Amino acid sequence: MSQRFEHDPLLERLAKEAYRHGNFTLASGRSSDHYVNCKPVSLSGSGLALLCPAMLALVEADAAAVGGLTLGADPLVSGVALAAAQAGRSLNALIVRKQAKGHGTGAWLEGPLPEQGALVTVLEDVVTTGGSSIKAVEQLRAAGFTVNRVVTIVDREEGGAAAMQAAGLELHSLYRLEEVAAQSQEFKA
Repeated sequence: MSQRFEHDPLLERLAKEAYRHGNFTLASGRSSDHYVNCKPVSLSGSGLALLCPAMLALVEADAAAVGGLTLGADPLVSGVALAAAQAGRSLNALIVRKQAKGHGTGAWLEGPLPEQGALVTVLEDVVTTGGSSIKAVEQLRAAGFTVNRVVTIVDREEGGAAAMQAAGLELHSLYRLEEVAAQSQEFKA
């Protein structure tokens, strides 16, 4: 799912600061003419202020927490939890490590853990094949939480939605790659 608004300041920021056209190798190993790195937006205060309420609107109403794989999801889960608190909603942030902590408890998850079985929505910056999101989902499910939805800033539409569906997940995106690329072209015109 994607939503589009007239004069969308978030889309404009993503097109200017996160999108590049050229020849790139993605984390999935695929080559692409399009590269989207949302961190310049998600790691700025003003960018996070635009992103988090938009993402919060797509988080399940009965979710106890939002979580995601470090590093791309770190500012998102924290920002969405803050946006929820400002809206009077209880929602905690969970960060999923790429590997178990090598000391102490050996934990995969950081943050205030909800009760077993609680619903967690996974947040992601960019979905290509869905591999990073599914890794986070697998760790959250293994820890005893219910995960049904992934919310991403940008869906590259390169198989991620199908992979999510195969994993029993719904993918919700703020934007599709074609929307960000088209907005970027408007700035060049």
